[in-house]
Amino acid sequence: MQYSIEVNNHLEIYDVNKVAKQACGSVLMRLGKSVVLATVAREEKVVEEDFLPLTVQYIEKAYAAGKIPGGYVKRETKPTDHETLSARIIDRSLRPLFPKGYAYPTQITVMVLSADEEVDLQVMSLNAASVALYLSDIPIKTPVCGVRIAKIDNEFILNPSNSKLKESTLDLYVAGVKDELLMIEMRTLSTQDDAILPVVTPFVDVMSEVNLCEQSMNELSEDEILQALNLAQKAILNGSNAYEEAFSSHKKQANLDFKIEEENPELYEFIANNYTQELKNAINQMAKSERASELNKIAKDILSTEIVAQKEWQEEDVLKNLSQIKRKIVREQIINERKRADGRALNEVRPISIETNILPNAHGSCLFTRGQTQALVVATLGSDNDAQMYELLCEKNPISERFMVNYNFPGFSVGEASPIKAPGRRELGHGNLAKRALSPSIDEKYPYTIRLVSEILESNGSSSMATVCGGALALRAAGVETVKLVAGVAMGLVFEGEKYAILTDIMGLEDHDGDMDFKVAGSKDGVSALQMDIKLGGIDKEILKEALYQAKEARIHILNIMEEAQQDIVVNDDILPKLELFSVDPSKIVDIIGQAGKTIKEIIEKFDVSIDLDREKGEVKIAGGKNDQVKAAKDYIISITSANKNKKFSKEKDISGFEVGEEFNGIVKKVATFGVFVELRDGVDGLLHSSKIKEKLHEGDKLRVKISEIKNGKISVDLLSE
Repeated sequence: MQYSIEVNNHLEIYDVNKVAKQACGSVLMRLGKSVVLATVAREEKVVEEDFLPLTVQYIEKAYAAGKIPGGYVKRETKPTDHETLSARIIDRSLRPLFPKGYAYPTQITVMVLSADEEVDLQVMSLNAASVALYLSDIPIKTPVCGVRIAKIDNEFILNPSNSKLKESTLDLYVAGVKDELLMIEMRTLSTQDDAILPVVTPFVDVMSEVNLCEQSMNELSEDEILQALNLAQKAILNGSNAYEEAFSSHKKQANLDFKIEEENPELYEFIANNYTQELKNAINQMAKSERASELNKIAKDILSTEIVAQKEWQEEDVLKNLSQIKRKIVREQIINERKRADGRALNEVRPISIETNILPNAHGSCLFTRGQTQALVVATLGSDNDAQMYELLCEKNPISERFMVNYNFPGFSVGEASPIKAPGRRELGHGNLAKRALSPSIDEKYPYTIRLVSEILESNGSSSMATVCGGALALRAAGVETVKLVAGVAMGLVFEGEKYAILTDIMGLEDHDGDMDFKVAGSKDGVSALQMDIKLGGIDKEILKEALYQAKEARIHILNIMEEAQQDIVVNDDILPKLELFSVDPSKIVDIIGQAGKTIKEIIEKFDVSIDLDREKGEVKIAGGKNDQVKAAKDYIISITSANKNKKFSKEKDISGFEVGEEFNGIVKKVATFGVFVELRDGVDGLLHSSKIKEKLHEGDKLRVKISEIKNGKISVDLLSE
């Protein structure tokens, strides 16, 4: 069966019962020239553990864009970061749909079989996976719909094409069911204004013709966010209704067993009557850590009592009831007493301390501590050669990523004895969130490649937002003139009947026992990134508005503290890489490169620098660790390009008649930072390096020199004593 659904500016074509028919649910979806296969498979046996065993894979096949995979292995191997993050978005959108007690191991696989460069594959893949899940025998009541919102010329646009999204100042991805929002990912996209400003930075020597534009972060106000979400909500309602209407008759049925939580009122009452005070003390301790070790200690005490032995209560039952009572105490205290486990007010941020450049040999560093969450964020500056290269399915050429954020979460940060492993989905997701928040604040034409690494040393909630705050200051500590400081805060919500509470700067305990959490990052002028996961049931718009404005108060409070800390930054000038940007006649780039790259290789080796050339613009970028070497390389390149200024094509002079050891009475023809050029004979010069010169020389000085080296068509000489 084939269904064509025109919804949300898209004509979506679905083939049902055509391919992958042995899967629990499958659909082949076409949008434009893109084709996606989404499948759902589940095991017949439930797991014993108390969690939802759901795994989502998103795979982009190279043949979908007419490509053969690069590298030595010509096939798709481990997922790229983009594929992992796309799978995470699908997972977060679909996970709330599964009924309580569902415990069958389930695999959702989305494969991109054909890729249209104008089609948003993330939105398409989520909708395909949603329909496949709805068609399966898993009792999903209503299909999810995903949409993307852009902002172009101050107007919100629903589901823009990829080319239109590049013109946007907003990237808002929203998923939901009917009129309930389930997942939100938002970031703003910076733009360069027309006004041209000269470069102002103490670490880059840039010639006057190289300028940077004034950049706007395009932050969104809280009201603008609500306006965009309102548009997304209407579109999601249309999509969800359209999918339900088209596919409800094809939904499979099955008799599945669900785990039913067995109540033990007697055990619950025993713990509540005898261990409430111990639980309150434990909650006070748990407010300082993400570990549940305090509950385990109480459970051991309970298990050692006679009544437990008589009743034959198991440790699992004791821990389950302890967790239930603990959750009840925490939530009642928040809702009724308006007080939190650590004694804070609902809108209070934990104490913050900031130290910058505590690592003497790192380019920039910041130790950001908020309560029991601590992030050491380190900034490193590099050249264009240090940029991260990666491929996107529909891009012809590799993408060069010049701003990177790596987030690391070692076990010791929560007191666990576990080895440090390769980053997983959580680490990639948190690092990506911090990158999205900070990226608009970095000038698009900033000449350095930047890598931020966040080492989480302690964690008790909101470590990704600590990464944002520490990252913003680490950039400033490395001398990066960002557009504005950016801070982030994690917010929580607790609902009990008609009552609710909005929590600022949540800790691990509140994250675990609350109803939802969301993270907001931005400057004093607005929000640059937002991430929100909402449990099924949605959230009232007025409550969301109140939460966003409460987050704004916290963000400004944190930014004020960060601005004070910024005044104490002492930049590590001596160890920062030095950079020279200048322009030459584009026709002279070939002279800098030399035959088969000989000249540029010689310059790189001699001055220990890296060189990037733009053939079209004639721009030369030299980077190195020492300022004198960078300047010397610049002088040397200028001497090469100016040596034959009036000649379109220059020929190398014949030096076959010269030998090592031969002596000459020469004349200084040119003085450079790195040495002097001495005319030997027949217009051929030799370089006398500055390290061999004991006193200052001038053009026209006569010298007695001896050839010490002939290499790559160049002659080096030594100074002979007279």
